[in-house]
Amino acid sequence: MGLKQNLHNFKVKNQDKKWIPAFNALFTFLYTPNETTHGGTHIKAADDLKRTMNTVIIALIPCLIFGMFNAGYQHYLALGEIEASHGFLGSTFWTWDNLILGAWTVLPLVIVSYGVGLGVEFIFAIIKGHEVEEGYLVTGMLVPLIVPVDIPLWMLAVAVVFGVVIGKEVFGGTGMNILNPALTIRAFLFFAYPTWMSGDKVWVHGAVERAGTPDAISGETLLGAYAQNTDLAGIGYWDMFWGLIPGSVGETSKFLIIIGALFLIFTKIGSWRIMLSTIIGALVMGLIFNGVVDAGWIGETSKFYGLMSVPFWQHLIIGSILFGAVYMATDPVTASQTNKGKWIYGFLIGFISIMIRVFNPAYPEGVFLAILLMNVFAPTIDHYVVQSNVKRRLKRLKVKAA
Repeated sequence: MGLKQNLHNFKVKNQDKKWIPAFNALFTFLYTPNETTHGGTHIKAADDLKRTMNTVIIALIPCLIFGMFNAGYQHYLALGEIEASHGFLGSTFWTWDNLILGAWTVLPLVIVSYGVGLGVEFIFAIIKGHEVEEGYLVTGMLVPLIVPVDIPLWMLAVAVVFGVVIGKEVFGGTGMNILNPALTIRAFLFFAYPTWMSGDKVWVHGAVERAGTPDAISGETLLGAYAQNTDLAGIGYWDMFWGLIPGSVGETSKFLIIIGALFLIFTKIGSWRIMLSTIIGALVMGLIFNGVVDAGWIGETSKFYGLMSVPFWQHLIIGSILFGAVYMATDPVTASQTNKGKWIYGFLIGFISIMIRVFNPAYPEGVFLAILLMNVFAPTIDHYVVQSNVKRRLKRLKVKAA
């Protein structure tokens, strides 16, 4: 008798035990359930929620691996121990030293995210007596990719507990939450520990520990540099596109994010409408700000001039607008469900993201706030889209009846 059958028999014998939801979660993660359909018409397919989530994780893995290399690269670059790699295949980027340091720094974030988050999920499943939900599989991978590389692990653990309990479980669990759990965790960190989420000492590994010493590391992000009108000499557009810049672990490489987007669209997991409309909204807002600068309505002495004067298309290769559009805004639970609603929802995310980015120079990134805001309004958007369709059809019926 095979291992799978033995485990299935064990599950059947202990199905009345309180801890069986935890066992079922591990069993179905490794194997497909033994249950089969009996009678009636059923759609037979190999995919389920867990495998859908795993598909998103596969799309995120390249960003995670790149983030490890980049964490080590930015550390050694800031110390002056290596030369800048102006190119995706630079000889000083893909080195074992960078990977080892990056893995040593990034993997603990992943372990804490999954360990604490799944622990909370298991506790709720056992207490409530329902199956462990798979929704945290993607959230657990997203969280380490959207935080600074050196954030204290205890802060991350507290934020994960808050995000899972307040952001999801209080609404009824996976499929019931109105806010993206990963962004809820990000928002908690931003408002509870702002000094660890912004500034020029949090984006490069070792920056905080070395602060105040002669060889202190400064890792200000490009958004922060633009907001302060800082000279970006030595950093080209291709560096921004490939991701050879300081930033959150997974947001820097726009090339890999685009590859992940194509993979999600090909597998029909991510909505191309939301991705495209978010980009369009960001470009429109960028164009408006460029027009304001070109018209001379704002001078170089204004604190908003730096990010307002950024070429509209360049907003896509700095910050996390692309990462948010591909992996956050497309969350099927919290996003709009209607096709027209997806266009409106995505456009407003991109539009508001750049607006917040420009008008909040203290923390020049607004993607997570824009997505959370539109998460709240997504049901309203869908409601009016549906009502508009109903009214149009009723009007058509009246015309035919006349």
